[in-house]
Formats: sequence, structure tokens, C-alpha cells
Amino acid sequence: MHEKTIGGIAALLALFISTLMGQEASSPTAQQALEQVRLYRQAHEVEILQDFRELLSIPNVAFDAPNIRRNAEWIRDALARRGVEARLLTLQEEEAPPIVFGELKVPGAQRTLNIYVHYDGQPALPPQWTHKPWEPVLYSASMEDGGQPIDWPQPGDRTDPEGRIYARSAGDDKAPIPAILTALDALRQAGIQPTSNLKFFFEGEEEAGSPHLEQYLKAYGDLLEGDIWLFCDGPVHQSRTPQLVFGVRGIVEMELTVYGPTRYLHSGHYGNWAPNPAQMLAELLASMKDPEGNAVVEGFYDTVAPLTAREREELQQVPQVDEQLRRELGLARSENGNQPLMERLLLPSLNVRGLAAASVGRQARNVIPTHAIASLDIRLVKGNDPQDMLDRVEAHIRRQGYHIVRETPDKATRLAHPRIVKVVRGDGYPAARTRMDLPIALEIASAARMAGGGELILVPSLGGSLPLYLFTDLLQAPLVITPMANHDDNQHAPDENLRLANLWYGIDLMGAIFTF
Repeated sequence: MHEKTIGGIAALLALFISTLMGQEASSPTAQQALEQVRLYRQAHEVEILQDFRELLSIPNVAFDAPNIRRNAEWIRDALARRGVEARLLTLQEEEAPPIVFGELKVPGAQRTLNIYVHYDGQPALPPQWTHKPWEPVLYSASMEDGGQPIDWPQPGDRTDPEGRIYARSAGDDKAPIPAILTALDALRQAGIQPTSNLKFFFEGEEEAGSPHLEQYLKAYGDLLEGDIWLFCDGPVHQSRTPQLVFGVRGIVEMELTVYGPTRYLHSGHYGNWAPNPAQMLAELLASMKDPEGNAVVEGFYDTVAPLTAREREELQQVPQVDEQLRRELGLARSENGNQPLMERLLLPSLNVRGLAAASVGRQARNVIPTHAIASLDIRLVKGNDPQDMLDRVEAHIRRQGYHIVRETPDKATRLAHPRIVKVVRGDGYPAARTRMDLPIALEIASAARMAGGGELILVPSLGGSLPLYLFTDLLQAPLVITPMANHDDNQHAPDENLRLANLWYGIDLMGAIFTF
């Protein structure tokens, strides 16, 4: 038996004997509780991975109602086995995936922590994956580093922390589920109570844009009172250093369709005569940014909320990984003169996420297309209003000489305007950010630093978007994001994966946060 396991058993026996003798045993410190969590994990890695494998085997795309419910029931039952009062919250609308809600009340608790995880994942196209998305495979290391498929461990086996689990949602966002469950198991076996009341909120359609989240928060807001929300989502820093994040970007989307002739034209007969909508759209998009990637849409950066002195101070402590990332991604440069990634993420971005016009490759034809389409997303930071940002882009489009329509134009409209673009606006949502100097946030940071072996980065915002403004605005509660996954987990992409060392860190993190 591992010597640390023996030591852990001895500590538990001493606590049990002192209780039998009527001696008052002092409450364990957070560090002692964390040590018990680690010992438990080391002794139960095989069972932890077996349970996680079972959960990952359940498809979890939000619109797949039967399987989404299977996921929700699996999580509900797993929480209930740990003594959590767990149930499914539903809305009258049948298409709304259930929320898994759980509550663990602790006598004498110092605070209430609300913990958010989403159990749905992105759609997956099996032909693009090395293995089937919902048939988890264990690798000796990452595929990029030459890792090979290996057998799942059996009782008595040791695991390599550099191993990887390949499956949809392994990193985004099922990883926190075994971390939470294992931490609860470890504390219960050690006879250690959490120091906080715990409320769990597992959402089933985050990857679909959380269309029912606001309804859920309004319908069940009385259940969700707490001192702070912890959002278990996202990756640790690219340097593999643990991080806490105090906000997220918002997002808003728009689609542009530029029109040319009413039918496809032969490029030999009509080239140099009929305007080409693909070329027009390319020029319109190019007019929105300068060669260094900065938006030149008038007022695009005007409403950005300034960083506080504390936020600027913490940014100075973030490891610089830009050169490493450029090598990893095959980039000779990054935008705005290689300005650090973290600084770029604290500004709104204008991104062309898709283009379409006629065909390419073997399907290409010598034609002038009838129309060309671009899909854009605008990532928002604190201070930006979604619709105001779309207004600014539309004003820029008009300044380029375009007439904006909301529906496909008829021939009269086409004849009346030399440049026409149909703009379809999305709803979107704003960014959210919590102050770094809140006492409870600082306490959580202390616990996370302990779980990370003394290392921790504090950053103002993630680059990605989540509708967390609903929690800060509707529930009037602060938030902190507690990432666990590895930065190279292929989030949203084929061959999504989770590094085992990150799962073990997530278990430590939950154990430390539950007992600080």
C-alpha cells in the first residue's frame, strides 16, 4: 500500500479513537482536508475514471432530449448518493433541458457557495474524429505528442498524469463533475464537513446559447440565494498554471449578405462588367479592420470600461506565453504588433467566423455569384452594449455606400441601389466582471492557490463568452470562474480531450474550496 495512503488511514484512526475516548477533536485545517482529498483520489483513481468514462459515454447535445435527460438523471443520482438533496428543475416548455439542482446544507456553515457546471456539449461529426466522440478512449499522452491508445486502468494499476481522455465534453464541461463528486466522497470518508453550504446548478444547453437560462433563474431564483457563484468552466492558463477568472466576454452576432446579379453569370461573358458580390463583400469586410487587426469601425472601443488598479497589477503577473503559442499554432506574427494575448482579450473583437459564395475546389465554376454571405461575431467586454455595437458596425457599412435591408431585396430595390446588404442581427448578451478585491473572492483565491501548490494567476476576464450577466444582474451575486481543463483540450473541436493531471487538480480545487 502507498505510504501516503497508510498515513491517511492512520490519521483517520487517530481521529476516530480520540472521539471514542471522549476527547474533542479539533476541526481539520483546509490544508489537512486537502491532503485527505489527495490521499482518497490516489487510492481511487481507477473508480474515478470508470465513472467518468460512463458519464462521457452518454451523448449530450442540447437538442437530443432523451440523452440530455439521461445525463441529467445520471448527475442527479450521483449527487444523491453523496448525501446531496438533488432534483431536476424543469419548465413547462418541453424542449428546455432540465437543470440539475442540488443542495448540501452544513450545520454552522460560514457561507453559501453556488456552483455552476454545464453538462451539455458541442455537436460532433464522427468522421472528423479519430475515435467516436462518445466512446471515450484513454491515451498515454496527447496525440500531438505521439500518445497512443492504452487500456483503461484496472484495480491496482497506477495512472500517468500525462495521460489523456479523448471524448466529447471531456474538457468542456463534464470534467468538473467527477472533480466535485470525488471531493465530496473524499471529505465524507474522512469525516470532514465542508465549511460552506453548497448549491449545485448543472445546465443542459449552455453550448446552444442558454436560451432558457433566464427563465430558469426567474422561476427558481428563491432556491439560488448565495454569497458567490463559482463557474467551473474553461481552461487553465497556457503555461499550465492554475488560474481564477473574474469575468467573461459577452457576444453578439450578425450576418451580412451582399447581392449581385439575380442569376449566376458566366465569368467570361460578364466578367469586368457585372459587379461580383464576393469581391464586394471582401472589400466591405476589409474596410472594418486595419492591417494590424484593429477595428476601424467608428467608436468601436469607446465604451470599454477601464481596468482597476488591482486588475492592471494582476495582469503584470500573468506569464507571457505568446511566443510559445505562435510556435504551437504556426503563426509568424499576432495582431497589433504582437501585443500580448491577455491585453487583446480585454478589448472587443470583430471576427469573421464564416464566408460563403458559390463553390471552391472541384466544385468551383467559372461564374459570377448572385450573392455572398459573411457571418460575424463581436466579442464584448465590460461596458459594451450588444445592440449599440451592432449599430456602430451598421453605421460603418452605410458609410461604405451600402443600402441596408432586413429581408431579401426585390428587383425594384436592386435597381434603386448600387450596393445592397442584408443585415440579420442577433440578440447577444453583455460581458460580466466581478471585482478582484471582494473578501470572499480573496478567500477563494487563497484556497485555489493552496490546491495549485502555491501557484495561481488572477485574470479579469476569459476570452470566451458565457451569459453570466444573468447571474450578476438578475441574482445580484458576484462570480468567480474556476477553470480546470488543459488549454490544449481541443474545446469545441474534434478529438476533444482532458489531461489526467488537470482532472486531479480539479479534484484538489474542489476539495480546497469546499473546506476553506
